[in-house]
This record gives sequence, C-alpha cells and structure tokens, in this order.
Amino acid sequence: MKRRIFLRNSLLSAGALAIDPLSFSSAAPKLKISLAEWSLHRALQAKQLHHLDFPITAKKTYGIDAVEYVSGFFGLDRNMTQQEAGKNTAYLKELLQRSKDAGVYNNLIMVDQEGPLAIPDDTIRLKAVEDHKKWVDAASLLGCTIVRVNLQGEGDRAAKKTAAVDSLSRLGEYAGTQHINVVVENHGGDSSRADWLVSIMQQVGRKNVGTLPDFGNFCIGQAWGSTQGNCPEAYDTYTGVAELLPFAKGVSAKTYDFDANGNQPKMDYQKLIGLVKKSGFNGYIGIEYEGENQPEDEGIKRTKALLNKLL
Repeated sequence: MKRRIFLRNSLLSAGALAIDPLSFSSAAPKLKISLAEWSLHRALQAKQLHHLDFPITAKKTYGIDAVEYVSGFFGLDRNMTQQEAGKNTAYLKELLQRSKDAGVYNNLIMVDQEGPLAIPDDTIRLKAVEDHKKWVDAASLLGCTIVRVNLQGEGDRAAKKTAAVDSLSRLGEYAGTQHINVVVENHGGDSSRADWLVSIMQQVGRKNVGTLPDFGNFCIGQAWGSTQGNCPEAYDTYTGVAELLPFAKGVSAKTYDFDANGNQPKMDYQKLIGLVKKSGFNGYIGIEYEGENQPEDEGIKRTKALLNKLL
C-alpha cells in the first residue's frame, strides 16, 4: 500500500496531469463514424451499386468500417421485394458473410414502408407492428444492435401519440428478447416535433427504445421532413437535436451540398457536433449525404472530412 501511494505521488509530482484527462475519463464521448446506405441511393436505385456490395464499398472506397442499411434496398440486386429479402435467411447470411469478409460492422437497419406505427386505427397499426418484426429478426442475424423505425400516421396528434407509445412498447418488448434497440428518427410530420417525440420516449420508458436525431429532418410540413428545400413549418434544428440527444442510440449526420470551404450552408455543423459532444453521446455518427448538385461520392468524402475535422 505504501509503495502504491509513493508511486502515485511521484507520478503526480512528475507532471502526469499534463496528459489530457479526457483520455482516461469514462465521461469522454467515444464518437465513431458509420456510413448510411442512403448516401448512395442514386447509385443503388440505378443498379450501379448492388446492395450486397455496400459493405465492401464502405470499407474500400471510403475507409469506413461500420454501416447503416436501408430496408428498401434489400433484395433489389436479386429482384426481390424488401419484404421477401427481409426474411430470406440465405440472402441475409450472404450479406453477413460479405460484411465480415470486408471487416465491416453492421450497425443498424433503417426500416421504411412497413406500415404506420402512429396511426390510431388499431387494425392497420398492429399489422404494421407485426410487419416490422422481421427486421428485428434480420438485424439480429446480421449482428446489428439497432432498428430504426418511423412514427407516421394520420389523425389527431394526441391520438397518434397514444398509438405510437403502444406500438413502440410492443416492438421494444419483442426486440428486447434479441438485444436489439428500436429507435425513432425525426422524419417528417409530427415526428419532426422533437418535444412530441421526447414525450413519447418518456412514456414508453424502455431502455431499448430511443431516438436517432437527424441533423436535417426538422420540416414538419413535409412527409419525410427534409429541410433541403422550402419548408412551410420547421422545428428549430438545434433545439430539436439537443432535446433528442438524451435518448439517442445513434446520430444521423445529414449533409446537403457543400460550399467552396467544405461547409454546410444550411447548418452550423460545428454547433451541431458541439451539442453531440456536450450530451455525452457515445456511439456512431452516420454519414447521410443527401445533396442534389454534387456527386454522391464527393458528398460522402466531404462529409467524412468535415466530421473528422470537428470530432
């Protein structure tokens, strides 16, 4: 004991505190970069890139070793519907093997077009809950830890909240048996109202149900929430991100077209990354380039460079 105290005091007196204390602090954010498949949606839709080749493209072309899949691209390279691909074990195992061969970690699946989880009509909504479950199974097989869902549906906001709480509770319970997290992205309509989404998280109250804050999807008046164009009604981006971060299990670093200095004219990225750091979030920040006037390849590389500079 005396020897340990002597060594400790000697190190302190030798100036050990000059080392960055965050290097040893459990509170220091551990932020890593992943690549969202949507960043290459134009290439995928044109079949210039096949879904099964996405992991190796992420690693070899962009030097990124973690990926975020989009359910809509599953099966396109085999002329299968996403519903067929989502429960086709052979197809999923092939994707898993390709990701392993490339040294790529499968982080999450973004699930779209499987029915409205926030619609007050129980018949439609409960079918949507069941239709989402195959993606929880697919995520488990692929080694993912997260499934991203949307809270869409027509109706009164309060009724939609009640419906959303029930849907997420059911999905969260099912996903919990496979150690999968269910997260909701601010993605248009009422889901782009961060305070509404936070109130749902609080009422669900499950550790494996959270959020995926997206830097660009705070347009309430549009179906998918993108603020790239004119937006008749928008939630404040910085307020929204700050409110969603305490429940975050991932972050979507949305980018649009870049200016000559490599920055985002529509967003203060330094402020956004500052909010992420301040929140203590530990996990993946997913590159999601959505520009229209620059090639996808260039947009991904510029986004990565911007994140590396700020992180």
